[in-house]
Amino acid sequence: MKEASFRESMTVQARVVGALIMREIITRFGRHNIGFLWLFVEPMMFTLGIATLWYVTKASHGHDVPIVEFALTGYSTVLLWRNCATRCVGGLTPNLSLLFHRNVKPLDVFLARIVLEIAGATASFYSLTAIFWVFGLAELPAHPSRVVAAWGLTAFLSTGLGLFIGSISELSEVAERIWHTVTYLLFPFSGAVFMVDWLPETARKAVLLLPWVHGVEMLRSGYLGDAYTYHYSATFMLWSASILMLSGLLILKVVHSRVEAG
Repeated sequence: MKEASFRESMTVQARVVGALIMREIITRFGRHNIGFLWLFVEPMMFTLGIATLWYVTKASHGHDVPIVEFALTGYSTVLLWRNCATRCVGGLTPNLSLLFHRNVKPLDVFLARIVLEIAGATASFYSLTAIFWVFGLAELPAHPSRVVAAWGLTAFLSTGLGLFIGSISELSEVAERIWHTVTYLLFPFSGAVFMVDWLPETARKAVLLLPWVHGVEMLRSGYLGDAYTYHYSATFMLWSASILMLSGLLILKVVHSRVEAG
């Protein structure tokens, strides 16, 4: 009886999140032209632009890592965690009227936005992987299963970060403003423009405190193969994502209470 009830509850919430996703798509991208395709075309254009710029200008990073693969793996992961968190910032305000429906919870609103961003970034990454391979600009991943695992862990981490940042932003406008500045400050330390092994020991230890750096390293190890040295811990990513998610859910509980109070 309890299992059936739980199953029914999860089915209802899945439908709610699905409906919110459709609403978000229509609100953000409209019904005309290519519509929801902008979901992955937008991040794809950004990553493609950066990778092409580096390739055409022969941007040198002082190492023999293939430039297109290096740019693709770095910028795609940055877009994943940054967009998930940024889209959750202030995410409840335009949806406050929906929260008066019994089945719609703040968590559903955040999950809808996070799922959209993950779907867009994922479609962008794998589409560009295929495009670069077809045109002979890059090789296919050396270890596809590791690429999938790294992307999945980064998506999980991005979900936790999105819930955490989104929840805090609902309690404080200052947090909302600070996050946009922080994203720019974090970019140089994201792992997008360096590999951890290139850094001095002290700097290496410092950047490895940031969980998304582990995601980039793991993704590159799956993409580029065993010709290079990588530094990452899947366990550290799991723990970091879990802590962020738990913290976000606890803060979200406070936010939910405030919404119900009024």
